[in-house]
Amino acid sequence: MASLKELQNRIKSVKNTQKLTKAIQMVAAAKLRKAQTAAEKSRPYSDRIGSVIANLSASMLGSEGAPKMLVGTGSDQVQLLVVATADRGLCGGFNTNIVRKAREEITALEAAGKTVKIFCIGKKGHEQLTRLYSAQIVEFVSLREEKHLTAAIGAALGGKVTEMFEAGEFDVCKLIYAEFENVMTQTPVVKIMIPAASEAAEGEELAGPDLGGAAYEYEPDEEGILSVLLPRNINTQILSALLENQAGEMGSKMAAMDNATRNAGDRIDKLTLTFNRTRQAQITSELIEIISGAEAL
Repeated sequence: MASLKELQNRIKSVKNTQKLTKAIQMVAAAKLRKAQTAAEKSRPYSDRIGSVIANLSASMLGSEGAPKMLVGTGSDQVQLLVVATADRGLCGGFNTNIVRKAREEITALEAAGKTVKIFCIGKKGHEQLTRLYSAQIVEFVSLREEKHLTAAIGAALGGKVTEMFEAGEFDVCKLIYAEFENVMTQTPVVKIMIPAASEAAEGEELAGPDLGGAAYEYEPDEEGILSVLLPRNINTQILSALLENQAGEMGSKMAAMDNATRNAGDRIDKLTLTFNRTRQAQITSELIEIISGAEAL
């Protein structure tokens, strides 16, 4: 049985841990509202770009001048997976769930005979994927030092993906991240970024707007608009995914630290009960020794 001093040290240690987890929980709760608002505000812009691309792709598909970023290279042999996770831990299974989704996608693609390349955004995802797929990771970016997620960050990351595609390094690009639903639910999703027409065909949210039978023309022509809009769509999707991840990370961290704080409280109660019982037993033993000594005299 542990001594009273050891029990006191354990109680003190758990109380310090409880203070830490409570502080992290409060910080995450304060950041969550701002992150959630940013994620929700990014969705309409991302959806609207998708709607315009879907509308334009209807007239461009099958034409000789259709951009490769819209219709693809004609092959899906080499696929790039952009896996976005957090740079910090202590957020429950948030990062693990995204990595698990990525591993499922990699396994399915390799089983189909495809070549897989990985673009990691976030330290935690990179650490986990390196254990199994180190040779397939072609790019790693950490945003740990970035205080705020801005359009410039999305443009920088999207620019790297666009350059890789134009250099012929892959045929299909998919984005894997966690879509924020609420504090308790962050759902990992796989979204096709290139070719854009694939996502326009699969996603109901990317359907063209209802024009009520009206017809309209674009200025400049569709090809000129898409040449600007498609790279910007890549930037927007990546930034939107990072904002969704940020909100999901804060929500998951708040829930995880709340559970940790509760568990620490339960542990303190059990250790305190053990401490009181040990002290009572020690006092009783000392009283018995005193009484026995007095009777012997």
